[in-house]
Amino acid sequence: MNYSVKKGDIEFIDKGGLAMDYIAIDIGASSGRLIHANFHGEGGFKIEEIHRFKNGFRNIDGVDRWDLQHLIREILIGLQKAKFQGIEKCYVGIDTWAVDYGLVDKDGKILGDPASYRDHRTNNVIGDFKHKISLDKLYKKNGIQLLPFNTVFQLFVEDKDLLSKADKLLLMPDLLGYIFTGNAVTEKTNASTMALLNLHTRNWDREILEAIHIDEKLFAPLVEPGFILGDIQADKFPEYDLPKAVFITVATHDTASAIIGTPANYDNWAYISSGTWSLLGMELSRGISTKEAFEMNYTNEWGVQGNIRFLKNIMGMWLIQEVVRNQNHEHSYSELVALAEKEEPFQQFIDINDERFLNPGNMIQTIQEYCYETKQSVPKTSGELARAIYDNLALYYAVEIENLEKLSECKIDILHIVGGGSNNKLLNQLTADVCNIPVEAGPSEATAIGNLMVQMIATKGYGTLESARQDIRNSIELETFQPRHSKSVDQALVAYKNFLEKNQRECV
Repeated sequence: MNYSVKKGDIEFIDKGGLAMDYIAIDIGASSGRLIHANFHGEGGFKIEEIHRFKNGFRNIDGVDRWDLQHLIREILIGLQKAKFQGIEKCYVGIDTWAVDYGLVDKDGKILGDPASYRDHRTNNVIGDFKHKISLDKLYKKNGIQLLPFNTVFQLFVEDKDLLSKADKLLLMPDLLGYIFTGNAVTEKTNASTMALLNLHTRNWDREILEAIHIDEKLFAPLVEPGFILGDIQADKFPEYDLPKAVFITVATHDTASAIIGTPANYDNWAYISSGTWSLLGMELSRGISTKEAFEMNYTNEWGVQGNIRFLKNIMGMWLIQEVVRNQNHEHSYSELVALAEKEEPFQQFIDINDERFLNPGNMIQTIQEYCYETKQSVPKTSGELARAIYDNLALYYAVEIENLEKLSECKIDILHIVGGGSNNKLLNQLTADVCNIPVEAGPSEATAIGNLMVQMIATKGYGTLESARQDIRNSIELETFQPRHSKSVDQALVAYKNFLEKNQRECV
């Protein structure tokens, strides 16, 4: 997929004599890609995919782990493809998912493949951890949504012998950056997701670290997005013909990059970064760590240029991805959308953030069991399953839009949906209808674009985040979905809220 992006009236300064080529390495939980942008002066620049590969975790000795060597190999293949296409020199940035980490000993050896946040080792950890620090106090300190896979909880249950051998802990994108450059840093937007940083002091929180018996020395220095990490150590990978690459530490959390790549030009806007997860939130100038925000389980993650990504993690396309996998890819995603469109809407209500959906053995069976337990009709066909997922994503979004407006004390005028899920026109329209708000969809490659924008800002391609976003807006084809008011939609939303409230009371 190619995007033409206009330069506008901004100045580009090429530092270090490198060609004006940029590569975004964007890795999600299910796939990764290398996206190239070439700056053409007055002609703007064009974005195109160089290489795409699958990603996923595998169970090793009872623990779900990421295949680190696979990721390294695919990145090198992608960079080699870039060289074959004539890219001799480039800047490179890496973004991945959050919270997961690798451990490195004092000799630079990586101590095994990183564990996946979907592993079951943290299933009951929050109940145990609260005896160390009360959960409301923890939230006042870090402002981070309580999720069992937060890094603080992973470290709480981490193998103590393994930790004793570690000299440094590096989050996934920083770990990959270290492998390719030999330089270790901790990028702030991603580090904020660990629940180890203090929202107010903007540094490591000693009391939280002491509670899990971790020394601050375990972490590499904190850096801002746009930090020049260093040159690729090409001699470490002699079997690959690689370009001369300078790595830039971008906003390494993929959600942070996606929000940078959101082409917003309104005062009161919200976003959904729609991929494996749906991240719904707003970009704020300050964090919100109130009792109400804690009870609604919102998170305060750090963005670029001092912003806060105030958002809620919602089970997203993971549900439909697992249905596709469970059906041995009998239907494509577009086929499932077409089948869902033929089904009656709002036949089941599902709390899609129920922990049972985090990593079930069989998503189809789990959804069906949930509907049976809650005395609802059980979706059986592919179309019924897809419809149930899309309906309930839209309904859940609507509930959280209302919560977001209450917490931020701001009426949201428009909702931007970016990422792969922005291609789903059925879900986009459902979201506009149920949330009763205009939805602007695109770009689907917002994460890679945000990655590239930080690289360009760091090398003076853009002066500000606002100017970068405006050029994205002027250059990317966006689609707007206006809300269609109907009594049946209103009734479904009221019934869904009652369903969630009843379920929550029964769980207490």
